[in-house]
Amino acid sequence: RFSGTFVGNAESTSPTPAATSPPAVAAATLPAVPTIPVVPTIVGVPNTVAESVLNPNEVKPPASGTRKARVLYDYEAADSTELALLADEMITVYSLPGMDPDWLIGERGNQKGKVPVTYLELLS
Repeated sequence: RFSGTFVGNAESTSPTPAATSPPAVAAATLPAVPTIPVVPTIVGVPNTVAESVLNPNEVKPPASGTRKARVLYDYEAADSTELALLADEMITVYSLPGMDPDWLIGERGNQKGKVPVTYLELLS
């Protein structure tokens, strides 16, 4: 239980208003500060717009590293980069460098797209 008495710091640590803002005349005479453009990046992914957007239809499966997977639950694709899944179907899956580890690329016939790992039972 907490007591009803609150003990706080009686000293103020905030600076006085005069110390926080320079006079208006001084602000008007200061040189403009150049800004550095900020470009969002994803760790492990090259910093170009074309390469940072994954289009599963344009990627080729690796020569090795593909696996079969059984789909555990139905999954409705959220957009054109994802593959819709039906429970109990078999698909081929693989990962790509820099890809989110919670997702794999899934292939069913000539259809290809990202699929969530949690919806799959990975087989040998």
